[in-house]
Amino acid sequence: MRLLTPELLDSLPADDPSAQRSRRDLARINAVMMQHRIMARALAGLPRPRLLVDLGGGDGRFLLGVARRLKQWHGVKAVILDRQAIVSRETRDAFQVLGWSCEVMQGDIFETLPQLSPDIVTANLFLHHLEERALSRLLALVASRAAGVVTCEPRRSAFAVLGARLVFMLGANGVSRHDALASVRAGFAGQELSALWPKGPQWESEERGVFPFTHQFVARHAP
Repeated sequence: MRLLTPELLDSLPADDPSAQRSRRDLARINAVMMQHRIMARALAGLPRPRLLVDLGGGDGRFLLGVARRLKQWHGVKAVILDRQAIVSRETRDAFQVLGWSCEVMQGDIFETLPQLSPDIVTANLFLHHLEERALSRLLALVASRAAGVVTCEPRRSAFAVLGARLVFMLGANGVSRHDALASVRAGFAGQELSALWPKGPQWESEERGVFPFTHQFVARHAP
């Protein structure tokens, strides 16, 4: 059963030194989880989008790492939806080098997403923040706006709990150590996301655990 507890990073101002350090920790954690590769591999199986919306994408560096692996994709407009506008000019410029553009829409996701009609929606380590009612509402909103979705979330398992307890070995600070364990306990297993995804013949979906610590959900319009 999922256990949701507040994550410390969510309550810190963007310029707080502990928050800045924790975002650097998160970049290392994503690398260990192989999130960039997992996300890029799933996206490569979908048609190249004109508009890709990333939910809770933070400083944009994760999506940038994914974009660097999608060498066949050019002309993609990425819009990061987040409560904070913290994507740096350096990150935006790096997207430009890849032939992408990157914008940020700051605000509540239930207010910003309805303003867009993305081809693909992505989410990395974001959905687990939501309790079931809000998560069901968000997935219904995504299904009404996009033709495809790829999410990579924490896998809720004993092995993942062990991994979360060992993030101190990466030099993670107290915020990251707390949030890593909270993320796993709020993560997903089995077909929990599929059970909340709107049913219909227009959708094909797959939900599975991916080694070492990821729980992935992918849905797309059926041919």
